[in-house]
Amino acid sequence: MDQGFRFLCQAEARRLLFLMGATIALLIAIQYFEFPSIRVLSFFSIDNNISFLPRESSSSNFEMSDNMIPSNGLNSTIASAPHERTNSSEASFSKKQAAEGNKSKEMEGSAKSNYALESNGGSVNTSGFVSNATTSEDHVAQNKTSILEKGENSVNGSEVEKAMAPEISFTNVTEDVASVSERSRSSDSAAIVNKEENAGPLPSNLSKKKFWKAPSRVVSISQMNELLQQSRALSNSVRPLWPLEVDQRMVFARSQIENAPGIENDTVLYAPIYRNASMFKRSYELMERMLKVYIYKDGPKPIFHQPILEGIYASEGWFMKLMEANENFVTKDPREAHLFYIPFSSRLLQLTLYVRKSHNRTNLIEYMKNYVDMVAANHTFWNRTGGADHFVAACHDWAPAETRGLMLNCIRALCNADIDVGFSIGKDVSLPETYVKSSQNPIKNLEGNPPSQRPFLAFFAGNLHGYVRPILLEYWENKDPNMKIFGPLPHVKGNAIYIQYMKSSKYCICPRGHEVNSPRIVESIFYECVPVIISDNYIPPLFEVLDWESFAVFVPEKDIPDLKNILLSIPEKRYVEMHKRVTKVQQHFLWHSEPVKYDLFHMILHSVWYNRVFQMRPA
Repeated sequence: MDQGFRFLCQAEARRLLFLMGATIALLIAIQYFEFPSIRVLSFFSIDNNISFLPRESSSSNFEMSDNMIPSNGLNSTIASAPHERTNSSEASFSKKQAAEGNKSKEMEGSAKSNYALESNGGSVNTSGFVSNATTSEDHVAQNKTSILEKGENSVNGSEVEKAMAPEISFTNVTEDVASVSERSRSSDSAAIVNKEENAGPLPSNLSKKKFWKAPSRVVSISQMNELLQQSRALSNSVRPLWPLEVDQRMVFARSQIENAPGIENDTVLYAPIYRNASMFKRSYELMERMLKVYIYKDGPKPIFHQPILEGIYASEGWFMKLMEANENFVTKDPREAHLFYIPFSSRLLQLTLYVRKSHNRTNLIEYMKNYVDMVAANHTFWNRTGGADHFVAACHDWAPAETRGLMLNCIRALCNADIDVGFSIGKDVSLPETYVKSSQNPIKNLEGNPPSQRPFLAFFAGNLHGYVRPILLEYWENKDPNMKIFGPLPHVKGNAIYIQYMKSSKYCICPRGHEVNSPRIVESIFYECVPVIISDNYIPPLFEVLDWESFAVFVPEKDIPDLKNILLSIPEKRYVEMHKRVTKVQQHFLWHSEPVKYDLFHMILHSVWYNRVFQMRPA
């Protein structure tokens, strides 16, 4: 009997074990199918002890250059645009990490998602720094105030409000499984932000293809112009907690600019390329005479005070180098300063702290929040304006997310100048993304053919990043001998083929990649090719000063099928004038080892100054 009882007990135990195993398998299956972006029976964690100092454990986790072609063993000689190869600028910084590889757009387009992380504008100080308990939160709230005035031909209030406010939503366009398999497994739950079904179908011949997220709303270039004008009329600057003489000087400067005398026959400035050449010239003169900038010494290298001078993110590095070395504008007395510069590199922040393949940038965002907490606790001049007279220059795609929270009140010079990720027209500055091949000679090989020696109508070559470029090639690759539209071109030393096409084409197509910005825009200007910008919601560089519609063509993404007709509809006389204007605007996009008047260093600084001046109002 004992044997029979034991047999029954063993059978019952086996049955229970079988049931437990089946239950666990069922739970795994449910989790896998219900939550495909989360590893089965695993939990992602956020380091709650993020230090203000760089973490050694993650400093080696470098990524590939933005547009590097993934190695597939098929053809290692294929390349595209010069900026789509590994950047030599970062080679000097990242030699020790070369084995890790480099893929900085592992989370392309997800700068938008970080609005979810920062939507409350607050700051969690996990590093032990003292948080500043001023009214900074109120300053941020004021800075988010929408411009809602309506004119007879103005943007309707709801669109203006959307354009100026930080909230975003996207359409849910299905993703290419092959190209985004890494992203689909992301454990960053904040990456899911208010997705909606796409309002309109893709073209019929693309119905079997899958693309990246497209914006759910589009703010046209004419609407951006209206937003800029309205922001000037409705300044929402934070009033300083205590007055200084510099405030009155800036109010005086605004009055001088608004009443600037007309200019005639200027031998340097070509009036048609500016919104208002007289105002620009007067503002520039006042900047040269008046402006003083205080530079914070806080912050360790490499994230602070260590510029990268080559590659596609070189703009932030060149500006930092030239700003910190400047003797005319820099002051050591913060009481004299009209502006305060925070010299951080968004690229080096990513290279130093981002944990490769983690799909999580929380530590980068926390790092900058902790830095601002430290500045607010130790420097009274942040608290005087809530950071409104502070500015940064950041070119990496993730910079909009890294400069949220309290930093939203700053003037942010960003390459990723996208209305959909919170770029504030009239306050923020669109930073040109310039591909610098040689730090010793940043303006090498600049010239182009005259209009009569440009046999091709349009040119594009590059990798198929994002959702726009596949559509561009679907319609125009090998479809028309006058439309030179390609994927990656064979690599030739010095990118001679790519450059020759730019010099031989009337129009250079500049479609967005993973983000709205592209170095092709500045490259087009270098080679005197009229840029055709296909990037919805992108605010072009130095927008507050330059009249982009006078020398560039803006094509909505939805109009790609009609691209050739749009370009052919431009009269030859008009094209010749646009070409001339491209040659005239070129001086504003050049870096020099020693800054010269009206070059890119001065133009970026001027745009920051200009936007700050127009925030000022008489007491």
